[in-house]
Amino acid sequence: MTIEPLRPDHPPADLNTVLGKVVTVLFAFRADDHCVALAELGRRTGLPKGTLHRIVTDLLQVRLLDRVEGGYRLSGRVFQLGMRASVERGLLEVATPFMEDVYERTHETVHLGVLDEDSVVYVAKIGGHRQASSPSRVGGRMPLYCTAIGKALLAYSGPELFRRVIEAGLERRTSRTVTAPGLLRRQLERVLETGVAYEYEESAVGIVCVAAPILDARERPVAALSVTGPSTRFRPDTVATIVRAAATGTGGVLARRASGV
Repeated sequence: MTIEPLRPDHPPADLNTVLGKVVTVLFAFRADDHCVALAELGRRTGLPKGTLHRIVTDLLQVRLLDRVEGGYRLSGRVFQLGMRASVERGLLEVATPFMEDVYERTHETVHLGVLDEDSVVYVAKIGGHRQASSPSRVGGRMPLYCTAIGKALLAYSGPELFRRVIEAGLERRTSRTVTAPGLLRRQLERVLETGVAYEYEESAVGIVCVAAPILDARERPVAALSVTGPSTRFRPDTVATIVRAAATGTGGVLARRASGV
């Protein structure tokens, strides 16, 4: 069996420094991990076994990792540290009431995502008993080009990011994934015209979605808000106005806070 190399969720760290090794170990954990064995951490990080064991022991001592049956997991302290990030904390405080309102009006899964490098990182998710089986998780990452939130962010981010995404390749995730740069560009132009982006089973089979960007006073994307549902019953175009209004409202409150009004 051939083992494919893992794609890092963060920029490469300098493994010649202790800090670089620590960062590499912490970022080796994924959003859907319940625990990771030491051998798997070694595979993901590429660190020698002795070095990895020392780093893990140090992280346990400062309680950034927990030892659990079957391996290790990120500790609650890592979550607490992440919640101190001022940008995301302020964004969550403002966006959450709008997201809750969208959920009450649609009863579908509502996401909030931000741009990180060339990916979407999901920072909040609201879903009830009817929520769609989506690959997204809070803290997880997805490509920009095949998600509605990603397209909303990409459309308002300028040509440099678009060029990087194209150069990295538009990997086909389903039979409906847009892999032609020209078609993707036309979709993004449409996003700029309408203020909303759509996904129709492009990141996962059975999932459709509509998203709108949350913009700052200079029309730059701060985040994006989306509603996701199963393709069997959900029509994203029917809630586009709701999503766009929630994103606009969130952006307006953030702008007033930034200006001190």
